[in-house]
Amino acid sequence: MTPAEKLARTAAHAATGGAGIPSGAKISPGRAEAYDKLCARLWPRGARSSIWAVLDGARDEQVWWTIKGSSLEHGCLYAGALSSQLERAAPHLVQLEFDERNTRQLVNRGWGRSWGIFLQTNATLKALQRHLRHFLLVGGPGGKQLLFRYYDPRVMRAFLPTCTVSQLNELFGPIERIMTEGAKAGQMMEFRLDEGKEKLVSSCIELG
Repeated sequence: MTPAEKLARTAAHAATGGAGIPSGAKISPGRAEAYDKLCARLWPRGARSSIWAVLDGARDEQVWWTIKGSSLEHGCLYAGALSSQLERAAPHLVQLEFDERNTRQLVNRGWGRSWGIFLQTNATLKALQRHLRHFLLVGGPGGKQLLFRYYDPRVMRAFLPTCTVSQLNELFGPIERIMTEGAKAGQMMEFRLDEGKEKLVSSCIELG
């Protein structure tokens, strides 16, 4: 088993309790109003903002099927050769398009289900993949490497306020904003660095 396969298997087990990803997934239509509520927050400047989603395939079997059934640009965050089952359980980077059918479908299905996080950046797919792969593994007790599921919105919104300035700058890199679901239904959290890149600025937005 390759290192990438071990990493993907760990992710699938952690998120599904070891149940794996069954075949023949049923696709839920999701929340029809989610995109409409989020659109102005994700794209405050309209189509000029480049928005990406980091989605956790191990969180919900629908993640993979929704991505593969779309025409959106996407790529796996795990490098190397993966079996089809393990690829379905991996985190995936997806570029969302303003007011586009596949984007609406993905947001409506995933919002409120901890599918992932949203990023604003002008980086390319390859550049963003390289950047985000740096944070997939962290050191644990005894030098053991542990999977860091930062793309879980619950993890990200708890982690960012604990970071040092150096850690924040390393994590944000080319990223302008990070958006997650809020702790309560109907809320979105937005995180960015101040102009001097010395402080984390966070906002809790009521979506109505």
